[in-house]
Amino acid sequence: MTFSVAPLEDGLRFGARVSGLARPDLQNAAVAQELRAVFERDGLIVFEDVEPTAEMHVALSTVFGPLKDHPVKAVDRVDGDAMPGVIDMHRKPFESSIVEIDGVQLTGWLPWHFDHCYNDQLNRAGVLRAIEIPPSGGITAFADGIEMYANFPKHLSDALEGANIIYTLDLIFDHMRFGLPDRFRSIQVPPKQYEFLEQSKKQPRAIHPAIWTRADGTRVLHVSPWMSVGIEGRENDEGDALLRAVCHEINRSVRPYRHSWTGTEMLVWDNWRMLHAVSGNPPEYGRRMQRTTIQGDYGLGYFEGGRTGSSLLEMTV
Repeated sequence: MTFSVAPLEDGLRFGARVSGLARPDLQNAAVAQELRAVFERDGLIVFEDVEPTAEMHVALSTVFGPLKDHPVKAVDRVDGDAMPGVIDMHRKPFESSIVEIDGVQLTGWLPWHFDHCYNDQLNRAGVLRAIEIPPSGGITAFADGIEMYANFPKHLSDALEGANIIYTLDLIFDHMRFGLPDRFRSIQVPPKQYEFLEQSKKQPRAIHPAIWTRADGTRVLHVSPWMSVGIEGRENDEGDALLRAVCHEINRSVRPYRHSWTGTEMLVWDNWRMLHAVSGNPPEYGRRMQRTTIQGDYGLGYFEGGRTGSSLLEMTV
């Protein structure tokens, strides 16, 4: 094997860096097996100095499972149908959501979340790369649910034992009930987000455990502040107070890895284990990312009342 594996960052208990990986290496079954083992162990891999093409993006992604196409046909694909599963997320200056945090305006900001929290099934992973990088901001952060569980205040983790969190698809930040940062203000909401909201009102609410146990026995704290609306069976003042405290603690104490993009790397994360967020960047600059979504499900989520969701809930944000 020509590639090397190193810790992601000094002091972090999760994540790995892989360097020296070429596209032909991915055809080697032993290489693919080793990469999957690193992914399962570390939850997050940064592939450094890889071939910056959609073909490499697809080849690397399929090491971790089959690709899942985005259900919203209006979402741009890379080279149309030539690269199935690769979506193009281009935020042009002043066209996306704009928020203000601590008096600073940002576009492209996303709070802590895991993908597909509003669906009954959780995709296995995402693979991301940067095409256009703003001169400041645009940092993608990742937090490990295994580490969060180990370090979380015991009175909160004990209170969450057996609790299930309710989620709905709502992209509008002003609607967040739990986990918004202090001194937050929404400046601009794209009209399309209101269209999604009207469609999502017809969908069932999704439910996922706040804490779950992996096959190796490790416990994972897995709560998405974004799009959470309550605790199943405890949608009252007491339950809301607990979820508010949990989301506040996530914002306050999580120790993330923050990835500053250079355009020469790709990144895969375990969606069953990690939370991620985006710092945002000044609204006058664009940011363009491409991503694939890896199929899969951990089998613990379900829709409220045994209902079935539509293809709208297959999207990832």
